[in-house]
Amino acid sequence: MGNVEKISVLMTGAGAPGAAGIIRCLKQDKNIRLVLADASEESVGKYLSGNFHLIPKADDPDFIPAVRSICLKEDIKILMPLVTRELFAFSENKDEFRTIGVHILVSDETSLSVANDKGRLYQHLDQFGINVPNYKVINTWEEFEDGLVELNYPNQKVCFKPCISNGSRGFRILDPAIDEFHLLFKEKPNHTYIELDKLKSILTKQAFPTLLLSEYLPGPEFSVDCLAKNGYPIVCVPRIRSKMKEGISVAGEFIYNKEIIKYCEDIIKALHLHGNIGIQVKQAEDGTYKILEINPRVQGTISAGLGAGINLPLLAIYQELDMPIEEHDLQVLWGTKFIRFWEEVFYN
Repeated sequence: MGNVEKISVLMTGAGAPGAAGIIRCLKQDKNIRLVLADASEESVGKYLSGNFHLIPKADDPDFIPAVRSICLKEDIKILMPLVTRELFAFSENKDEFRTIGVHILVSDETSLSVANDKGRLYQHLDQFGINVPNYKVINTWEEFEDGLVELNYPNQKVCFKPCISNGSRGFRILDPAIDEFHLLFKEKPNHTYIELDKLKSILTKQAFPTLLLSEYLPGPEFSVDCLAKNGYPIVCVPRIRSKMKEGISVAGEFIYNKEIIKYCEDIIKALHLHGNIGIQVKQAEDGTYKILEINPRVQGTISAGLGAGINLPLLAIYQELDMPIEEHDLQVLWGTKFIRFWEEVFYN
């Protein structure tokens, strides 16, 4: 990556869990002038950069005008959102920002609407002949019970999650073999198992959410950091999720797996995705890999790629501005392992 002219980049979501690592990625190029923004005054990014702006939340009517104002004031060329809820607002207004010279690293609205809804995502990929878990989209408790029968529960474990959610919110596993005594006294309270009777009591008390009920995939889980250009896969980098906390990878290893890479390339093409994309896959009982979900944005743990020799957030900026990307920029030091840890930022 050679020298380039100064590039002003606005990164929203400066308080996101992975913000500090992504800031570190962008600071690898001294020609990047980084501007940060978040809806919270107490965001870690505020104290990692001297240029911070407080903005409204994505559902506020003043959100887009506020971000547009910052872009004009700071002469922004690239806008990199880290917050899932902001993606649709930015996608809807891509053309407006382009008129003021701002490129937004986000897929088109149609692609986002499918990627962000797990039920629609599985249906869409199924239509393209892409392997997905056995699943049912559920809207009532009666449909849930019928779905359990179709998925061979209780002979087989199943899992479910809201069709629209992020960060593992609402994900649970139904397994009749689980020892509740062991869960209570041997596991931390953030385990993902739930009893069927308890689930029924919860879901029948309020409006039933649309759920994705699917087979449970017992094998290792991979998070795949991808770079795509208008539906064309540039690079896909699988890393095994060796240890997770609250849905976030805290330990892993970069593993070259042709099957996973080809699988993710097919998904990118089917959804016509763009920019930095995260795809979660897990190994099924038959040994194949199947999708769990897509994060159509920069993933928090993408910064681990620095240790494996690839800087995907920076490459997304270069790609967006038609700057040269050399072959060695896309090389990965396979076998690299990583552990993430907390670090404090002190301020007055």
